[in-house]
Amino acid sequence: MTKTLRRTVSLLSAASLLALAVGSAQAQDKRIIAVSIPAATHGWTGGVVYHAEQAEKEIEAAFPHIDIVVKTSPSATAQVSALEDLSAGQKLDALVILPFTSEELTGPVEQVKAKGTFIAVVDRGLTDPAVQDLYVAGDNIAVGANTAKWMAEKLGGEGKVVVLRGIPTVIDDERIQGFTEVMKDTKVEILDIQYANWNQDEAFKLMQDYLAKYPHIDAVWANDDDMLLGVLEAVKQSGRSEIKYALGGNGMKDVVKMVMEENAMTPISTPYPPSMIKSAIYMVAGQFNGQAPMRGSFKLDAPLITPQNAEQFWYPDSPF
Repeated sequence: MTKTLRRTVSLLSAASLLALAVGSAQAQDKRIIAVSIPAATHGWTGGVVYHAEQAEKEIEAAFPHIDIVVKTSPSATAQVSALEDLSAGQKLDALVILPFTSEELTGPVEQVKAKGTFIAVVDRGLTDPAVQDLYVAGDNIAVGANTAKWMAEKLGGEGKVVVLRGIPTVIDDERIQGFTEVMKDTKVEILDIQYANWNQDEAFKLMQDYLAKYPHIDAVWANDDDMLLGVLEAVKQSGRSEIKYALGGNGMKDVVKMVMEENAMTPISTPYPPSMIKSAIYMVAGQFNGQAPMRGSFKLDAPLITPQNAEQFWYPDSPF
């Protein structure tokens, strides 16, 4: 069953913490929850690391019988090794994982599950959903589709656009699917779609290539706000004036600020909060305090962030 989370992730965490408190007297055996996440390779994952560490501090301080072990990995290969290390020396009651890539981590996570570990996957789903007991993510198809609908409408249903992909993951596939399916019903031509690995510098270089290759571009979809910053810099340096819109996604505070200020090129965004990792950790911890395990898929809404509602998504103290 798929559920849609219409409240903020922080509210979900508060509710889960309450559930922990209610059941805390019922489960005092030591429980180990491993949290495996990518290192802060870009702004969004930096936010993931921050919120995972916050969850670790809060839960361990309130409930000494729960041990949260957070491990960060700079690559998919390193994350596979980290999983092997985590599960080799101790019995893991649960694993909360944000896979670096979907395909490479599916097998290793399945091996951890075979040992009786509860598996919660966040954001980048596994290629075999059956491995996941719990899945928490944004609605990535809606992220792509809602952006495409807005862009197509503003372009009058026709024009030439370029797209930047992230890294090979389920969520990237879904975002591209949502975007391209909407554009198929318009006269908007997608000139090119290439990977820039959710990296600002790589996006800058790829956008430079696009600008050199295509003499006319009406709009750019960068799929992610880190890449958007690289795109904007490349466009600025090029002096090209025909590009009407450059859009990203994920709700980075710098981009939300642009929306609040009604930036002409970037007047909208979509939310995809890194704090979803914190919610997943709280949701998993509840089962070790007398609560029934939370299973199934929980998806966040993906409404457009506009100048009219941007303040609702503006968190100036956030790392992302």
